Amino acid sequence: MTKKSFVAALTIMATATACSSKTPPKPTEKPANQQAITQKRGDEPVKIIQPAKISDQALVELGKKLFFDPRLSKSGFISCNSCHNLGMGGSDNLKTSIGHKWNRGPINAPTVLNSSMNLAQFWDGRAKDLKEQAGGPIANPGEMGYTHELAVAELQTIPGYVDEFKAIFGTEKIDIDKITKAIAAFEETLVTPNSPFDEWLKGDDNAITKEELEGYELFKSSGCTACHNGAALGGNSFQKMGVVEPYKTTNPAEGREAVTGKDADRFNFKVPTLRNVELTYPYFHDGAAQTLGQAVDIMGKIQLGKAFTPEENAKIVAFLKTLTGDQPSFLLPILPPSSDKSPRHNPFN
Repeated sequence: MTKKSFVAALTIMATATACSSKTPPKPTEKPANQQAITQKRGDEPVKIIQPAKISDQALVELGKKLFFDPRLSKSGFISCNSCHNLGMGGSDNLKTSIGHKWNRGPINAPTVLNSSMNLAQFWDGRAKDLKEQAGGPIANPGEMGYTHELAVAELQTIPGYVDEFKAIFGTEKIDIDKITKAIAAFEETLVTPNSPFDEWLKGDDNAITKEELEGYELFKSSGCTACHNGAALGGNSFQKMGVVEPYKTTNPAEGREAVTGKDADRFNFKVPTLRNVELTYPYFHDGAAQTLGQAVDIMGKIQLGKAFTPEENAKIVAFLKTLTGDQPSFLLPILPPSSDKSPRHNPFN
């Protein structure tokens, strides 16, 4: 081979190599315009809800069993799921919940879904987190009607639970701190991503309809996002119920005042999440609004001083229904059987 032909061969090889080294774009990559849309929508007051991250699966599974176990109640009939039914949007669809001895609860049960995003728990925020909240209903005489001591003593008589607690915590001794830690770990997994509106936020223009998008624009322009914002569209502040006009109710709940003792906090309630709101009727702390349309009209009047037209109301309701995400989906837990030493509950006594 002559020197000239050798150089020519090298040139051809280099050219061929350069052409073949061009990597085609990955099919999973978003088009540039969709990336731009997603980035732009990142400035919206409503944020994308992210899937749950589980760090301790065994603790979550234990918490799931405890969440569904009615033996944490005095009657042996009421569980966490009784008032926060995971087949009904994490609520019970009642104005106020039914407690021990058919006691009528004082307030509407808030959804447990996405509750890990709340700045505090309960309508008045008296529990700082899910762990503290989980212990409240067990010992409330009007809810589950038990005591922490009796609940712990009962679980200690159930070999299956003793084994699980030992495997997770390294000791057979069960206490209320471990119980509430497990329940909270399970509740933290109850997030609902991938709603149609989340898909729109990610850049999919076809995820919601024209009417639903117009409803969202009305929702924003009317001032609703001043309170209902973030990934949960609420749960991150306390606000007065009845800003423009007083809210009329016979419900005795005082709101945040019951916790702080401050008159200025009277009728201040934690703003409820609007995620999955079409599933969690009736609405408000007293359960007075039976439909989303009623809730929108009342909020417009007493919070914003605005009377929505029927068309505007329908558009906002249509938008709110796009906030229903993937519901918790799992096999119901098989609860460990009681032993001969376990108490036998009598819900009729």
